[in-house]
Amino acid sequence: MCTFQYIRSQMTTTISVRIDSDTKDQLEALAKRSRRSKSFLAAEAIAAYVEAERWQLDEIQGGLQQLDKGRAVAHKDVSKWLRSWGKKRERKAPRA
Repeated sequence: MCTFQYIRSQMTTTISVRIDSDTKDQLEALAKRSRRSKSFLAAEAIAAYVEAERWQLDEIQGGLQQLDKGRAVAHKDVSKWLRSWGKKRERKAPRA
C-alpha cells in the first residue's frame, strides 16, 4: 500500500556566510557525493551547531543556578570518586 504524506516545512530565509576555500571545496564534494545541495548541507550544519550550542549554554546556566542554590560537590570528593574507577572498591558518585 502506498500513501502520500505531506510535510510542511518551515519558512526559510537567506543568509550570506564567508568560509575559507578548503571548506567550500569540501562542502561541494560532500554535496556531490550525498546528492544534496550545498545550501541544504550548510543549513543542516548550522541547525546542528545552533542546537548543540543552545543545549550547552542551557546546561551551563542550569549548573550555575544549582551552584547559586548551594548544590555543589567538592572537587576532592569528585577526585576520590574518579580515582576509584576500575578498582574493586569503586566509590559511589558523590551527591550535592
